[in-house]
Amino acid sequence: MANLVIIESPYKAPTIKNYLGSNYKVVASKGHLRDLPKSSLGVDIENGFEAHYINIRGKGDIIRELKKEAKSASKIFFATDPDREGEAISWHLANVLGIPIEQTRRITFNELTKTAIKNSIKEPRNIDMELVNSQQARRILDRIVGYKLSPFLWKTVRSGLSAGRVQSVAARIIVEREREIRAFVPEEYWTVDAALANRKGERLTAHFYGIGGERTELKDQRSADRVAEAASGGEFTVASVKRAVRTRNPAPPFTTSTMQQEASRKLGFQSQRIMKVAQELYEGINLGSANGGVQGLITYMRTDSLRISSEASDAAREHIRSKYGEDYCPASPRVYRSKANAQDAHEAIRPSNLRFEPDAIRKQLTPDQYKLYKLIWSRFIASQMASAELDTVSAELEAGGCLFRASGSVVRFQGFMAVYDYSEEGDEGEPKKARLPELTEGEKLICEKLLPEQHFTEPPARYNEGSLVKFLEEKGIGRPSTFATIITTIISRGYVEREGKSLKPTPLGELTTDIMMKYFPEIVDYAFTAQMEDELDSIASGETDMKTVLESFYDGFEKELIDAENTVTKEEIIVPEQQTDILCDKCGARMVVKQGRYGKFAACPNYPDCRNTKPIDKDGKVVEKEETPPEKTGELCELCGGEMLKRHGRYGDFIACSNYPRCKNTRQILKPIGVACPKCGGQIVVRTGKNRSVFYSCEKHPDCDFVSWDIPTSELCPRCGRMLYVKKGKKLLVCHEKECGYKAELPEKSE
Repeated sequence: MANLVIIESPYKAPTIKNYLGSNYKVVASKGHLRDLPKSSLGVDIENGFEAHYINIRGKGDIIRELKKEAKSASKIFFATDPDREGEAISWHLANVLGIPIEQTRRITFNELTKTAIKNSIKEPRNIDMELVNSQQARRILDRIVGYKLSPFLWKTVRSGLSAGRVQSVAARIIVEREREIRAFVPEEYWTVDAALANRKGERLTAHFYGIGGERTELKDQRSADRVAEAASGGEFTVASVKRAVRTRNPAPPFTTSTMQQEASRKLGFQSQRIMKVAQELYEGINLGSANGGVQGLITYMRTDSLRISSEASDAAREHIRSKYGEDYCPASPRVYRSKANAQDAHEAIRPSNLRFEPDAIRKQLTPDQYKLYKLIWSRFIASQMASAELDTVSAELEAGGCLFRASGSVVRFQGFMAVYDYSEEGDEGEPKKARLPELTEGEKLICEKLLPEQHFTEPPARYNEGSLVKFLEEKGIGRPSTFATIITTIISRGYVEREGKSLKPTPLGELTTDIMMKYFPEIVDYAFTAQMEDELDSIASGETDMKTVLESFYDGFEKELIDAENTVTKEEIIVPEQQTDILCDKCGARMVVKQGRYGKFAACPNYPDCRNTKPIDKDGKVVEKEETPPEKTGELCELCGGEMLKRHGRYGDFIACSNYPRCKNTRQILKPIGVACPKCGGQIVVRTGKNRSVFYSCEKHPDCDFVSWDIPTSELCPRCGRMLYVKKGKKLLVCHEKECGYKAELPEKSE
């Protein structure tokens, strides 16, 4: 009898199976199997907050398969992800399979490598109920807030709205920043720069600092002109020169939040895209037989720990010595201290195996995978390298009683900057300083030009995804693994919208935030939300229990909810409407922007008397529909004898009778893809179904029942010889035979 290993993602199965050997069978739960019901609260508040879990609809086949495999297994190992949610999934799996907690074998691994997986199998443990209860408490808290607050918002603001415990706080952050920007009053200030040259003709720029040794701010042109007039004598005297060697230390390896911030800033990726690509790198990429097939390239990507293993540190130091030299390797390994509230169950994000350098495996990676992997690789290697050294020079120059300053630097020793140069990082780094010419005290410099310049103070910038993640982490709001979901949720609910790379609140988001701050101040309070995270941590560490935390929260929340329901009326709240420049062509009213299930559109404000709507683009301009004239096909309708025409519809081109609507004879235009049907040998064609869904079937349908939602190819699986398919939305070739599970990256030239 084989041992059974249950994981979350099916994409990891071939890798793990390969490492464990023939005595192990690896199957995937594909995420959660049980959850709270969608149709009701699912939490018995009166009975100790007991949760009523049900099997998730559509998971029946997976549950039956798991039960069947479990019956014939000698040992069952739960190998779900190494975090609290993964622990909860294992607990749900044990419940579904009827295995008592004390008999469970829970294994975790931080990376998909043979050593990590083999070691975990040797030391299984029981499912940790403290971690499970911490995750349960988070789920129950979010369910109570969502299911209790959402009906309140339906009554007072608009039907269909929903509220979230952490999402509401994130929306508040963006709303408050927008109001700071609106309330900002620019202040004028001036600078005076001096373009100087020494006797050799070498040039530098000095900036006005002050008068009489004291820093002086120039508030207006008059002040700037006085400085320019006083310093316009033609010569500047070097009052002092200070030289120093400055040391710059590398940043630590990535945590989830710093990876999201950096990939947002350097790569322009959105949080959801970052986490998706990171998941792919963790689960494994097919690097070809020469590199051992499917390999997990990074450690687990949901972490707030800065710890790295001694093996990884030693491997990094060896790589640095061999590639950059002994001088680039510090005398002792670098150790970074994690934050006090960090969950230190696993390591920082790093490459799993330094043998796979980014450029060496670039052809096996998608462009997104390569960019993120290289970022993670470079950051980790740099974090273990020697500090950089810079020769810095700062000089003070005097002219007409005015003090000017100039500074410059040059890299003496690159150190970690040979791999990862922080001077290009925006707010984390510093602008590069030009090298100053050799200066001596008392030296006279010629002033070639004085440049007074007017400036105005700038308002704070809107949050982008990276800066919002940074703020959430600093305030202790949410967990790094939830940041991407938080941002996606507040955008999808219409509380926030993207404007370029920035996040901007909608009128609905501002109104909802105002209601939450007035009637539910604790829910959107930064300190309270951070405190709840600490209490969830205390459940995980065994310092307190789930029931105590839930009772403490619910007592205050219930009182706020009752007071709000007794106080607020829908008539008090008006959702502001965004007007457009578009006039309704039916009644002449100025149309307003509405949010629908498919995005924004313009609607007449006189609804329901006038129901006119128009599609608009992201700039609020009407999207004009291009009418495509029908084309003659030369065919006659077999029903009425009318001429058959090729028309263009919302789901693509089709053939229809010219006598429509009297004759409704239509048919799709089927496009062969050049692949033979595996069942009957006919041509596979593209078809369009409801809701614009595209699928593939045999041209002989319904006589041949071949149907696929993924794209069939003419390539055959190297393992089982069956047809390979291109996975929709992914650059993956997959075998649809469940037992096979073959997966490979789509070659770059494939279409």
